[in-house]
Amino acid sequence: MGGCAGSRRRFSDSEGEETVPEPRLPLLDHQGAHWKNAVGFWLLGLCNNFSYVVMLSAAHDILSHERTSGNQSHAVLLADILPTLVIKLLAPLGLHLLPYSPRVLVSGICAAGSFILVAFSHSVGTSLCGVVFASISSGLGEVTFLSLTAFYPRAVISWWSSGTGGAGLLGALSYLGLTQAGLSPQQTLLSMLGIPALLLASYFLLLTSPEAQDPGGDKEAESAARQPLIGTEAPESKPGSSSSLSLRERWTVFKGLLWYIVPLVVVYFAEYFINQGLFELLFFRNTSLSHAQQYRWYQMLYQAGVFASRSSLRCCRIRFTWALALMQCLNLAFLLADVWFGFLPSIYLVFLIILYEGLLGGAAYVNTFHNIALETSDEHREFAMAATCISDTLGISLSGLLALPLHDFLCQLS
Repeated sequence: MGGCAGSRRRFSDSEGEETVPEPRLPLLDHQGAHWKNAVGFWLLGLCNNFSYVVMLSAAHDILSHERTSGNQSHAVLLADILPTLVIKLLAPLGLHLLPYSPRVLVSGICAAGSFILVAFSHSVGTSLCGVVFASISSGLGEVTFLSLTAFYPRAVISWWSSGTGGAGLLGALSYLGLTQAGLSPQQTLLSMLGIPALLLASYFLLLTSPEAQDPGGDKEAESAARQPLIGTEAPESKPGSSSSLSLRERWTVFKGLLWYIVPLVVVYFAEYFINQGLFELLFFRNTSLSHAQQYRWYQMLYQAGVFASRSSLRCCRIRFTWALALMQCLNLAFLLADVWFGFLPSIYLVFLIILYEGLLGGAAYVNTFHNIALETSDEHREFAMAATCISDTLGISLSGLLALPLHDFLCQLS
């Protein structure tokens, strides 16, 4: 049938053929769908990491009350890292092909389970189980929601990243604030059971159907823009899904992703080497802050830097993330030299360096996934997002293997 796309023909007795524009989706509907998805992904990022941060802080409190040894503290780190590492290793092999809604449900249930287990814990084993549940929730959630961004406009990557950055800052501050206000750790954890519920509500009720992003017709687009995900067709059934990729194609795509994966692994290796191995050793006696207070300031400034840079994509975009990896390694070398030789005169210089460390780490994360979204095809994007998720956890795991022994070695020398 002839005629221009996006228009229809009407016949008139007096003038013959007349072209009338097709009705378009109102601008307000488009804007409403955009903001629902933006807020939805920000909340998903916040809730996915918020539960993990809060629960891990509480687990450390409970272990310290039970007078655990250093080996048991290392067990917390293993329970924190290993489940997430296993989940992300499975992602490129087919985990990302499972339906989205069941994965989100499992993630929310595991997050709630971690709160309940740690809240009522009376043993190290139960606390560690809570850590494991939080790790499963966080790892599965990150793989799921980053893969889901492939079906939405690229801008949602920035909103997701900003939410995850905010979780580190708000999660730690909320737990500290509520316990300082007089609530027990158990009461604090139980009061936060609304976080997993908010995660589920953000996915099922707030996000619009992915079909709204590439509508096949005007009526379908209008209804999709107003329709939440619950009760709609799952994203994995869309034609652009990576479910049709062969094993050979996945391997080819994965090799191309190494240009993005390796720098992000290096960035996270360097920054968590600093966080796990050096933070406690960067102690200044010429200040009114106690050792514990200095450590808390380091953590807060690091999280503030991560939040700021993960929220900065609209202002600053970095294509060559290798530069961020190099600068983070220089950061590590500089702080390691200060631990060894003690040449920095003031803790405020360390504050600036740690804030800068967080800025580098957050910028590497958000720009890596944004670059992948820009430079991969629609057919490969879902798989690429899932496969690249391994980067941060692999870097953290490798840093733990080296940072903890070095920390113990330097403590023996001091």
